[in-house]
Amino acid sequence: MRTVKAFAAPQAGNQLEPFEYQLGPLGSHDIDIRVEHCGLCHTDLSLRNNAWGITEFPFVGGHEATGTVIETGAEVTHVKTGDRVGLGGHSHYCMTCSQCLNGDHNLCETVQSTVSPGRHGAFADIVRASGVSVIKLPDGLDSRDAGPLFCAGITVFNPFVKFDIKPTDRIAVLGIGGLGHLALQFGKAWGCHVTALTSSASKNDEAMAFGAHDVINSRDPEAIAAAAGSFDVILSTVDVALDWNAIIAMLKPKGRLHFLGVQAVPAELQLMPLMFSQLSLSSSLVGSPRTLADMLEFCARHNIKAVTEHFPFEKINEALAHLESGEARYRIVLDN
Repeated sequence: MRTVKAFAAPQAGNQLEPFEYQLGPLGSHDIDIRVEHCGLCHTDLSLRNNAWGITEFPFVGGHEATGTVIETGAEVTHVKTGDRVGLGGHSHYCMTCSQCLNGDHNLCETVQSTVSPGRHGAFADIVRASGVSVIKLPDGLDSRDAGPLFCAGITVFNPFVKFDIKPTDRIAVLGIGGLGHLALQFGKAWGCHVTALTSSASKNDEAMAFGAHDVINSRDPEAIAAAAGSFDVILSTVDVALDWNAIIAMLKPKGRLHFLGVQAVPAELQLMPLMFSQLSLSSSLVGSPRTLADMLEFCARHNIKAVTEHFPFEKINEALAHLESGEARYRIVLDN
């Protein structure tokens, strides 16, 4: 039996407190990871607050972990003790449903999230996961800043692969935050012409530094109208209501608006423009282990990394408050 020292919220909205629990026997396909760094995500905040009504308490969050393998089950062959690895939002797949067999593990019918009911996440010194969900870090990636790639990174990388975005495409990234600043870097490295759509003028220079060729004020109706018919793909990373019909008008015929930010309210859309220009709406969340591994190699090759702010684990409540304030630029990482 292995004792885990973690930080947990005892009830919804509470401060996180030291918490210990025992891990059972290691399964043949399981891996135990010594957590060295863990990204802090808005999902952790929402779950701590039980915003979606699904959280079990005490709640141990954390699903952007990097660290070192300390033990593997007998059937694990792709990593060994001492390897640098990472773990994202999913910790277990059934491996038998049609989605898993087709390589779409993230769509598994019985997928278990790293912070799902019945599991404890990586706000801890040790986290356990099924082997297939644990990815070895390429040599070119720094463990200290790689954690956010396992959530924000794979979220914005997945549509480049799944929807066959081409290097010749003109794409726009709507919202330059934790997701958007990575999407700009991926788009530039992919070879696309990249435009940043942001309502914050203070981010214009940063957006250009991340890889944007142009910046458009997303709250300026005239600027949006002037860009009508400009883009093959728009990646939306925002979680606020916008004039989606005006955004859609920025697409070329056969263009795609892809939603990556969680929308709290229904989107009001006119269907006729979609039909006449054969436009597509789509959405996705994270990606498969294969796509995640490919993304990490791509990041190492093109020096793509999240801009991070670091807090020691013992200041986790300060880090959560900083995240909740909206002032983080652009991802927060906890260091053990």
